[in-house]
Amino acid sequence: MTTRCGFVALVGAPNAGKSTLLNRIAGAKLSIVSPKAQTTRFRTLGIVVHQDAQIILVDLPGIFKPRRRLDRAMVNAAWTGSQDADLTLLLIDAKAGLREDVREIIAKLAEGNKKIWLVLNKTDLVSAEELLPLTQEVSSLLTVEHVFMLSARSGDGVEDLMNHLARELPEGPYLYPEDDLTDLPDRLLAAELVREQIFMQTHEEIPYQATVETESFKERPDGSVRIEVTIYVSRPGHKAILIGEGGHKIKSIGARARQELQGLLERTCHLFLNVKERAGWDEEKARLRAIGLEE
Repeated sequence: MTTRCGFVALVGAPNAGKSTLLNRIAGAKLSIVSPKAQTTRFRTLGIVVHQDAQIILVDLPGIFKPRRRLDRAMVNAAWTGSQDADLTLLLIDAKAGLREDVREIIAKLAEGNKKIWLVLNKTDLVSAEELLPLTQEVSSLLTVEHVFMLSARSGDGVEDLMNHLARELPEGPYLYPEDDLTDLPDRLLAAELVREQIFMQTHEEIPYQATVETESFKERPDGSVRIEVTIYVSRPGHKAILIGEGGHKIKSIGARARQELQGLLERTCHLFLNVKERAGWDEEKARLRAIGLEE
């Protein structure tokens, strides 16, 4: 029996739905999702076996104009991940259309010679009449082999994409054990699920001015795990907001993150959060390495 295996990069502007699509295909929350842009900060693998093919999906940070060292590292991770993949899926928010940032991504992709498929996402939010002109405009700017119209949120059209990927990936052995879902270590998953709750439960610049690191991840004799996580913020005011009156906010963040983590790890988790002020963390190489980024 011939098997196929390959890396598929998910490329697009912030909020195109890359992480939602990864989680939908994998059937598990591997990449954090929020309505806010620039949630994903580093490469996340989702490993799926479908029709004798191992599809290794690479969820990448959204591509935007970088300002900080953190931003530059995120954008660099996105372009590097795309260049290393066997196939690139260009995800475009069908409702938002060809914004300037999307056009810049298309222009950059057009400079290379990689195999590119166009994926119009969020098609449940637009009329069918709007999709053809959008497809034609993208195709006039970039050579794409296939076009898919789907909703990562509802799952409509996702099976068709998976079937095509399974047929088109290069022949070869599986690169990961069949029961692997991701290559992320559990301690990094813990930090990401805490960061997701910061995005969901705080507002304005706070999610973007915070980073999360797992300081300790220890197995206990009863099979549970004790996890100590530190949240670094840039300003004293952000620390006060994250903790909340009487510790209410930080308790809520911890409770929701612990619930998500227990579901993923399938074991009891004892999660302890600490908030520290660290001005300029987003310019520190050590902080970037801790969250899986290199400049």
